[in-house]
Amino acid sequence: MMRIGLFLLTNLAVLVVFGIVFSILSAFFGLGSVHGAGGINFGSLAVMCAVYGMVGSMVSLLLSKWMAKRSTGTVVIEQPRNATEQWLVDTVAKQAKAVKIGMPEVGIFDNAQPNAFATGWNKNKALVAVSSGLLHTMTPDEVEAVLAHEIGHVANGDMVTLALIQGVVNAFVMFFARIVGSFVDRVVFKNEDGPGIGYFVTSIVMDILLGFLASAIVMWFSRKREFRADEMGAKLAGRNKMISALDALRPAEQRPDQMPENMKAFAISSGQSQSFSIANFFRSHPTLDDRIAALKDYNPSKA
Repeated sequence: MMRIGLFLLTNLAVLVVFGIVFSILSAFFGLGSVHGAGGINFGSLAVMCAVYGMVGSMVSLLLSKWMAKRSTGTVVIEQPRNATEQWLVDTVAKQAKAVKIGMPEVGIFDNAQPNAFATGWNKNKALVAVSSGLLHTMTPDEVEAVLAHEIGHVANGDMVTLALIQGVVNAFVMFFARIVGSFVDRVVFKNEDGPGIGYFVTSIVMDILLGFLASAIVMWFSRKREFRADEMGAKLAGRNKMISALDALRPAEQRPDQMPENMKAFAISSGQSQSFSIANFFRSHPTLDDRIAALKDYNPSKA
């Protein structure tokens, strides 16, 4: 129920901000209606799609840390209560200093699956959290490597990069779906009186079809940034520790992913398929075998 509420709240915020921004831009630039007597106004459509795509991504990014805490139940370590929490805070502080970013918040969330994530719109005010399952199943060296991987995401600005990419592809999907919808409505259905049923049905279908392509593009970038974060983990904690940490995740990948949908792209791992399938194009993470193989070829001293 909490996740549904957060999802609805985010989308409501997107719609409110979109309405305000688009109204301001329309008044400032004198934009007309998207649909006119001669068909689509491409300028107005382009602005509408760009605003909606980017506003959606930016709102999600700005709310990411707040939503992550609530959707995962992450408890931020304000004052370490035991040696483990003190070690987590000290390790993150050392790694953050090494890559010259501000000290992130450090948290723990209750989840039997060994996992971790980093999020936040500002690399100097990020959140790094690990699951209770990760602390119970991994050695300190492996946990150190996982933390270094997450610090790598923060230092590389991956959250902002992925949000920008998501916003751009969302805008393109919305734009071209409505162009195709207008074409079908006017040419196939011979409708000259503004958008009709052909426009709306075709636009929805194209939103879905182009959405699959957009997701594949975003997930390709997501997989690339996982390799970069692994390299940062190897650089900060040591290549052998990073490889050992990834190898320790193998048992967990055979079980259903327990991370909330909106956090899967920011986690250290996700459910993996060992064989090729179309679904691999839509995975946020490369296979563990691919990640380990890449690390074996990586030399931190030459980076």
